[in-house]
Amino acid sequence: MMLAAYVSLGAAILVEVCATIGLRHSEGFRKRRWIAPVLLGYCLSYALLFLSLRFGMPLAVAYGLWAACGVALTAALAWKLFDEPVSLVAGIGIALMISGVVLVEFG
Repeated sequence: MMLAAYVSLGAAILVEVCATIGLRHSEGFRKRRWIAPVLLGYCLSYALLFLSLRFGMPLAVAYGLWAACGVALTAALAWKLFDEPVSLVAGIGIALMISGVVLVEFG
């Protein structure tokens, strides 16, 4: 059952990151073709997050992983796709977020 929780959470993270990248591509929804995919992506991401909770994952762990991994992946993709800078301070912040989530999960 926990495998299903982690799989659905992983899918929720990936879908949320794709929706966020789509949001960047939409240029503030000036490119209307991105509205539906972004909204559907966020809705699907929340549905998958709900499933991970339904499969028994604790809320603090699920939300922490979802948020921290989402931020880290989004920052990495924004750096790669859009040449957005990731400063040393931002990198340390991302590392601290991920470390915090790991501590919550094992604590």
